[in-house]
Amino acid sequence: MTAMNERHQRRRSLLSINAYHYPRGGADIVYLNHAALMQRRGWDNSFSAMHHLENLPCDDAEFFAEEISFGRRTTLGRMAIDAGRVVYSVEARRKIAALLDTRSIDIAHVHNIYHHQSPSVLDELRSRGIPVVLTAHDLKLACPSYTMLNATGVCERCKGGKVWNVAVHRCIKGSLAASALIMAESAVHKSLGLFDRNVDRIIAPSAFYRQKLIEWGWAPEKIVHIRNFVDGSTLPPVRNPGAGIVYFGRLSREKGLATLVRASALSGVPVKIVGRGPQDAELLALAAELAAPVDFLGFQQGENLWSIVDAARAVVLPSEWYENGPMSAIEAFRRGKPLIGARIGGIPEMIEEGSTGWSFVSGDVNSLADVMSHVSGLGPGTLLQMGEACQAFADALHSEDAYFNQITALYEQLLGGRS
Repeated sequence: MTAMNERHQRRRSLLSINAYHYPRGGADIVYLNHAALMQRRGWDNSFSAMHHLENLPCDDAEFFAEEISFGRRTTLGRMAIDAGRVVYSVEARRKIAALLDTRSIDIAHVHNIYHHQSPSVLDELRSRGIPVVLTAHDLKLACPSYTMLNATGVCERCKGGKVWNVAVHRCIKGSLAASALIMAESAVHKSLGLFDRNVDRIIAPSAFYRQKLIEWGWAPEKIVHIRNFVDGSTLPPVRNPGAGIVYFGRLSREKGLATLVRASALSGVPVKIVGRGPQDAELLALAAELAAPVDFLGFQQGENLWSIVDAARAVVLPSEWYENGPMSAIEAFRRGKPLIGARIGGIPEMIEEGSTGWSFVSGDVNSLADVMSHVSGLGPGTLLQMGEACQAFADALHSEDAYFNQITALYEQLLGGRS
C-alpha cells in the first residue's frame, strides 16, 4: 500500500502553529477558526504555540515553548537569552520535536511565529518530511517590521535585501535596540533561507499581498491566494439600515483613526469606535479638542459587539497601511453592513462601489468626510439593498465551504507530492 493510500485509510492530521493559543488578534482568530473548521470536517488537530496566561485549554500545552515578551523582561541576562531565541529558538525546535515524536502529522499549517517560536520549528518539520503551509497574515516575509510602515508612512526601503533600513529608521517601536535586533533576525533568516527553503506554499488572503510578496522576490508559484472565511452560522444576517458609522478593531496609528475622528468632526456624522490599543488616550483627546461626535465604547465582543454593528448603517476601515483581508470587513458583510474603506492594501478587493461599499483616499480627511456625508444621506431602501449584496459577496467568496475546498485542494496537492 502506498503512503498516499495509507493516508486515505485514516483521518488526516493537522498541526497548527502560532505564537499564541488564544484570540489575541485577527491572525490568532484565523488560526483557531481554521483548526476548528478542519476538526468539523474530519481532521485531527494538534497545536504548537507559546505558553501564555491567556491561552485556551489545550492537550498539547506541555509541548508549548516558553513565552518571549520583551515588554515584561527586565534583566539584561533575560533579554540576551530572548534575543538569541528571536533569531533561532533551539528550545522551540526541541519542543515541537517532542510533540512530533508522539503522533503522525500529515500537514503543518503555520500562522504567526517569526520572532516568537522562530523558523527553527520549520527546520524540524522539514527534517521529518512534513509539508508546510504558511498563511501570510502580514508582510513579515518581506518587511522586517511586518507592516511596511514607519513614522514617515508607508515604507518599502528594505526591498532588495536592504534590511539595515529597519535600524536606520528605528521601525520597531522607535527603538534602536529593538530595530537592530529585528534587522539581525531578518538578515540571518534571509541569508539562510529559513522560510524560503522550509515553506512549501504561502497563502495570501488578499491578491494585493500575493502581488506584493512577488514584487519583493517570492516565487509566484509558491503563493496561493485564498480568502479568509467566516462561519455564517455564528453571524446571521440582519435587516436594519441603521444610523451612524462604526469602527471595531485595534486602536493604533496604522488604522487611520485620527483621520476618522477628523472626518467625523468635519462632516458631523456620528461615529462609534469599538476597541482598545495604544492610541486610546490620544484619540480621546483629539475628539474632545475637535468636538467630534465620536463615542469610544472600549473593548466589546459577542452579542454586545454585534448589537453595536447592527445598529450602524456602515462599517469603516480608514487604514493607512497595507491591510490584508480584514476579518472585520468580512464579518460586517455577513451582518449586512456595507464598508467604507480606504483605497490601500487589500481593502479595495472587498468593495464593489455603491454595492458592497464605498472607497476613499487613504489618509485624506476630506475624502473620507465626503463619503461619510454621502452614506449618511442614503435612504433605507438603498442600504437594505446594499446589505443583501454584502451578504451575497461574503457567501460567495468568504464562506466556510469555499475556504475548505481551496485549502484541502492545496493540502492534497502537497501530500501527493510527498512519498
